[in-house]
Formats: sequence, structure tokens, C-alpha cells
Amino acid sequence: MLTTIFLALVAAFILTVIFSPLFIPLLKRLKFGQSIREEGPKSHIKKGGTPTMGGVMILLSILVVTLIIQAVKMEFSTEAFLLLLVTIGFGLLGFLDDFIKITKKRNLGLTSKQKLAGQLVIAFIFFLVLNNGNFDTSVSIPGTSWSLEFGWFYVVLVIVMLVGASNAVNLTDGLDGLLAGTGAIAFGAFAVLAWNADMGEAAVFASTVVGAVLGFLVFNAHPAKVFMGDTGSLALGGAIASLAILTKLELLLILIGGVFVAETLSVIMQVLSFKLRGKRIFKMSPIHHHFELTGWSEWRVVVTFWAVGMVCAVLGIYIEVWV
Repeated sequence: MLTTIFLALVAAFILTVIFSPLFIPLLKRLKFGQSIREEGPKSHIKKGGTPTMGGVMILLSILVVTLIIQAVKMEFSTEAFLLLLVTIGFGLLGFLDDFIKITKKRNLGLTSKQKLAGQLVIAFIFFLVLNNGNFDTSVSIPGTSWSLEFGWFYVVLVIVMLVGASNAVNLTDGLDGLLAGTGAIAFGAFAVLAWNADMGEAAVFASTVVGAVLGFLVFNAHPAKVFMGDTGSLALGGAIASLAILTKLELLLILIGGVFVAETLSVIMQVLSFKLRGKRIFKMSPIHHHFELTGWSEWRVVVTFWAVGMVCAVLGIYIEVWV
């Protein structure tokens, strides 16, 4: 199993590194450049026009490697189907969002209602397939022997996790290499935990994502040659939530994805504070922009967030494996 996990990671990495030099020039020719938020940091203006929708490269690598592994096994497992359903489904939703932004030359693609509707449909299909296999609907409390039985309310949890995680990860994608690095760390933690729980399909898939994201990071590290766009961020968010559900580590996702949670909370706090008090807590949200505006270099912010993500991942593994 360890050999398959390692090979999946390496294969996905190599495929992404191969796809990128072919795909990036195509994006440039098609003029699929990033539109920069007018209210964003002024230092980001120079990033305007950088090719986006690079998430397609990540999705292609994940899809190809997963299908090859299933073909070698001569079976297509339910776990692999569910993971691909959410990853590719959310990725296609993000692709549509990116495409609208690019063709309309604006920073907003799908409306929030349109995006939510698509996420809800995919999440509900995920639950129906999951529930058809008599899936355990209890939720374990990390670090304890306790668990809570959700019953039919589990469908609400699934929807909240998939929609919430995809949006949280999407918010994190704001600096060169930020999401690629934190994403690789978080998926790496789930690969370790899935392997420890003898859940081979989940472990192999998680390692495949790690490889694909690290391959993308080669071209996305500062100064980025390409952005993943919503195509990649929505897909990665859905993928990590579906992994947490399938491995029965629903609550541990909050810790392992601590950076994503912090980014989301910063936005919520900022909005509530401004509406209730007329004052902002941060110079700008999500919080990575706050640190930029306090004088931190982009690279310093990214590396710091990677470090925080690593601490969260190690704590998550420690609690699940040793506590």
C-alpha cells in the first residue's frame, strides 16, 4: 500500500509538471488572465493578466492518476467515485465561474446563489450515494472515545462540510503559493491518517492530490506564472471535505484545515464588525491581506501560513493516532 501511495504522489507531480508548460502558454494565447480586485492590495495590480484556471492542470492529473489506479485494480470503488464526483464536480463549477470572469473581464463570475445551488446539488448526490452503502452516520469527537449519532441529520452535516470547506479553501487562494502549500500539507495529513486507518482508497487519493498540488506549486510559487482560480480552489475544498467524511474525521478537519478556518472566520468577523459597529477589525480580509498591509512581504505571509498549516496538520495526526 505504501508503494501505491508513493507512486500516486510521484505520478501526479510529474503529470502536473508536464501539463503546466503546455497549458500555461495556451492560457496566455486565449487571454485567460486574472482580473484583480479593485479594493485589493495595490501591490497585486501588477498580477493582472497572469494566466488563471490553472486548476485544470491539477484536476487532469488527479483524474488521470485515479483512473489508472482503478484500471490496474480492474475495479472502480465507491470511494474513488465519490472523491472524483466532488472534486471534478466542484472543479467544473469553479471552471464555469472562472470562465465567466475571464470572458466578462470582471472579478465576479457566478452569483453566490448560482454557485451555492451547484454546490448543494453535488453535495446531495454525494450523500445519496454515500447513504446507499449504509454509511456510519455517527461523528467521533477527536481525542476521546465519544461519538454523536446524527442519523438523517447527517445529510445536513455533509452539505455544510462540502459547501463550507470549498468556500473556505477558495478564500485562502489569494497569494502566490498560499493555497498550493497549505493544501499539500492538509491533504498530506489526511493521507497519513487514512493509511493509519487502513483506508487505502482515501490514502492513495489524498497522496495523488498532494502530488498534483506540489507540481502546480512549481509554477505557482512567488512570483506566480499561473493561478489555479476557482477551478482549483473549489475542487480542493470539496476534495478535502469528502476525504474527512469518508475517513470519519469530520471534526478533525477543523483542526487540520485550521488555516482555511481562520481565513473564513476573518471574513465573517470583518463583515459583522463593520455592520454592527461600523468599524473593521482587520486592514483587509481574508486575513492574509491584513498581514500584507501591515508591511509583511507576500513571501513572508505565505511561509508563515505554511508553518501554521504544518502545526495544525501535526496536531491533527497526533490527536488521532496517539491520544
